[in-house]
Amino acid sequence: MDNLIRIVEVKDKRGFNEFLKFPYKLFRDDKMWVPALIMDEKTTFNKKKNPALEFCEYKIFLAYRAKDIVGRIVGILNNKSNEIWKQKRMRFGWYDYIDDYQVASALLKAVEDWAKEKDMSEVVGPMGFTDMDKEGMMVEGFDETCPIACYYNPSYYPPLIEKAGYVKEVDWVQYEVPANQPVPEKLSKINNLIKNKYNLTIVKGLSKKEIVKRYGKKIFHVVNKSFADLFGYVPLNDKQIDFYISQYFSFLDPKLVCFIVDQNDEVVAFGVSMPSLSEAFRKGKGKLFPFGWYHILKALKNYNYIDLYLNGVDPEWQNKGVHSLYYVEMNKRYIELGAKMAIANPQLESNQASQIWEKYENRLAIRRRAYIKQI
Repeated sequence: MDNLIRIVEVKDKRGFNEFLKFPYKLFRDDKMWVPALIMDEKTTFNKKKNPALEFCEYKIFLAYRAKDIVGRIVGILNNKSNEIWKQKRMRFGWYDYIDDYQVASALLKAVEDWAKEKDMSEVVGPMGFTDMDKEGMMVEGFDETCPIACYYNPSYYPPLIEKAGYVKEVDWVQYEVPANQPVPEKLSKINNLIKNKYNLTIVKGLSKKEIVKRYGKKIFHVVNKSFADLFGYVPLNDKQIDFYISQYFSFLDPKLVCFIVDQNDEVVAFGVSMPSLSEAFRKGKGKLFPFGWYHILKALKNYNYIDLYLNGVDPEWQNKGVHSLYYVEMNKRYIELGAKMAIANPQLESNQASQIWEKYENRLAIRRRAYIKQI
């Protein structure tokens, strides 16, 4: 009887708090784990605060062995995604479990059963409510430090989900590049030609407040256009854009944000990066108080390791070499700031339009996977 796994749907505050705390138990001895901010996690699941929950349904499940929690998962029904992509998909995310196939498969079955109740035909994940949430299970790079915007999982995760009948849907890759390497001379010359040919300007010298006011919403409009055809993407509405600006832009470092604008001051390409906060989040253990803020503020002044969070090129400007403009500009700024290494955000391996790493010294650091199963 001690090996019997019980799956319980979370329906109260106590269960939700247990859901949030479970990774701290699971990964307490894992030095590679980067905890999420509990405050942010609570906001993500708050229907009054997260606009995505206006069109997403979700259920949280916990796995118990006797009285011990041994796993967790969230089933997500993104109705807007299914409508746009003409699919009948249930997503899953926040999927964590001990090294035990019985636990891993029981959690997935809970989501699959709900998917069948909702007349869905397939289950895919790990994914979140939107593409701004964490997505993709690590399948390579388990000894790499994950950026705070990405999932971490140990190496036993993939074999167990694959044993449960899930197969690769797509992969995302994250490249690491020496941030202080010289700008390739050929690339620099080409970029000057591109700027002059198309009358483009690299915006510099703005304060955080000015960036948010002039370009905050324009960034996400470019994201909506440039990501439109990428795997599972659902355009962000105005409420979501305002939500993400208020949620994350307070951390912006103007020196690490790059905008390429046309003669009408419209954003044609952009790149947003930040100093790595992974170690600060580890030290803060998911909390801002009493000392979490101190570790974060200290990390924001350390440019040794940079995380490249978000970038995009307006589709009308793609295939014109414009994407390289902000990479080169950021490269120059990293050198000025004394940065040593940078890691890119997850990019679909099939999205060659966003790849410029072949022109730089680089290495593939982390590979992530979305798994799918027909039910």
